[in-house]
Amino acid sequence: MMAVKRLTQKDIARLAGVSQATVSLVLNGTDEDSRRIPEQTRARIQEVIARTGYVADPVARRMVKGRNNILGVFTYEPAFPSAQADFFGPFLFGIEEAAQERGYDLLLMTAAARGRDGRKKIFDETNRLRLADGCIVLGRSFDQEELTRLVAGDFPFVAVGRRNDAGGPVPYVGADYAAATGDLVTLAYGHGHRAFAYVGPDEGAESTVDRWRGFSGALERPAELVRHWPEVGSDPQAVLKAVREAGATVTFFTELADAIPFRRAAIAEGLSVPGDMSVVVLGSHLRPGVTGTNFTAYAIPREEMGRRATLALVDQLEGHGGIEQTLLSCERVEGETLGPIKTNE
Repeated sequence: MMAVKRLTQKDIARLAGVSQATVSLVLNGTDEDSRRIPEQTRARIQEVIARTGYVADPVARRMVKGRNNILGVFTYEPAFPSAQADFFGPFLFGIEEAAQERGYDLLLMTAAARGRDGRKKIFDETNRLRLADGCIVLGRSFDQEELTRLVAGDFPFVAVGRRNDAGGPVPYVGADYAAATGDLVTLAYGHGHRAFAYVGPDEGAESTVDRWRGFSGALERPAELVRHWPEVGSDPQAVLKAVREAGATVTFFTELADAIPFRRAAIAEGLSVPGDMSVVVLGSHLRPGVTGTNFTAYAIPREEMGRRATLALVDQLEGHGGIEQTLLSCERVEGETLGPIKTNE
C-alpha cells in the first residue's frame, strides 16, 4: 500500500501562492507578526489549510516557539516502589492533571546517576534536563549543592515542598506544616493536655523542621514537653515506656508508621487510646483506612501541591510569573485518637 505523503508548510505555501515564511508566520507567529500580513493573504492561507486538512507538525511548531512543551519530573527517591507509592502518587496525579490542562507533556527523569550516598542526582555527565522546557523537583530532602546550582542556572524549575534559600530564593509550592502542627497542639490543649511527648526529629529536611517549629512554638510553656524521642522506627514498647514514665498524656508523631505500633502496644498493655494516652500524627503517608484507625492528624494537600507547582512552572515558561513561593493550608482531621484526659472520678 502506498504511503500518503504528509503535507508540509512548503506545500501550503505553493498552493496559496505565498512564501513558506509567510505560512510560518500565520501558523506560528505572534499577533504582531500576523498583523503584518494582509488579511486577504491570511484568508487565502487559511482556506488552503482547511481544504487540504493540513495539520502542523507539533514538534516543528514548538521548536519555532523555542519550547518542546515538555515538563520534566525529577524525584530524589524512586517514585513508584510500594513503600513510597502513597507518598508520591498524589503529587504525580496533580502534576499530570495540570500539565494536561495547559497542553504540556511530562518526562519522568529516571536515568539519573547516583551519588556516593546512593541517592539519585540531577546533574551528571548524562544529564537530560534540557530535553524538557523546565522541571518539577520532588523529594523529602534535596541535595543542597544541586539546588544551589539550579537556582544559579537558567533552567526553569519549581520544587514541591518548602525549601530554604540556596544562594537565592527557591521557587516552591509547599504545605504549611508549622501552622497545621500548631493547630493540633492547640486542639490538645482544648482537651486538657499539659504534658506532651514528641516522637520524631527536630532537624533535617525543611518539612521536618517546620513540624518541630510549629509544635514547639505552640507550647504554652517549654516545660510541658516532658519527653522528646528524636529517632523514628524505634521499638514501640520502648517508646511507650519512656513517654509514660515522663508522665505524657498525649504523644505527637511525625510518622504514622511509628504511631500505628505505638497504639497497638498501648492497647496490648490495657491502656485506652484516647483516655489513658492520646495520639496525634503530623500528616499521613499511607492510604486512608489501611490502619483500621482514624488517627487525629491533618491532611497534606499533596495533589494540589503538585498541581500548583506545575501551573507555576508553566507560568514561568510562558512569561506570566516569576519566583513563586506558596504554602498551602493542611486540613485538620479530627480523628478518634485525641480526647480528654481520663480522670479517676
